[in-house]
Amino acid sequence: MIASLRSYVCIAVLLAAGTGALAQRHRDPLTQSEIDQIRDVSWEPRERLTLYVQFARARLVKLEQMRSDSKTKDRPRQTHDMLDDFLLLYDELNDNIDTYVDRKDDIRKPMKVVIEADNEFQAKLRALKDAADIPREESREYEFVLTNLLETVDTSSEDHKKLLADQEEAAKHKKLNSRSNAKNGGKPE
Repeated sequence: MIASLRSYVCIAVLLAAGTGALAQRHRDPLTQSEIDQIRDVSWEPRERLTLYVQFARARLVKLEQMRSDSKTKDRPRQTHDMLDDFLLLYDELNDNIDTYVDRKDDIRKPMKVVIEADNEFQAKLRALKDAADIPREESREYEFVLTNLLETVDTSSEDHKKLLADQEEAAKHKKLNSRSNAKNGGKPE
């Protein structure tokens, strides 16, 4: 009897864990069109990073539009989901930057675009966090993801500035792959 009770408890725990894992899965924040655009410039750091910035910026614009629409239903949940999508895109941007750095690609130009966007993203996210007209019960639903997102953008912004300085120094010593070499995985043509 105790053995069968343990079996039921184990099964219940496994089912609960499985359900939690499914709930934690994120959907892809990119549309099929955006995925195709990213794929088309996969070996072009400048274009690829610029696209990620463009897509992230579009998510914040969509968030602002949704929040200002008085007809919006379930604003707290939608805000949470849109912030989560932005975070996923921003993380993907950072993953791509890491890939290009590992390949020693020259990404100085797109990093200037990324750093400029970081400043814009920080301002918009802080404005949302500091908005006085948002009821506390509404902001509670997305407070964690917004705080996490602000910390990520703040930290990444500093990392991006340092990376640009490192890239400038590496370029002086010709230790970066040019754009034409980046197409070949850093190998000379």
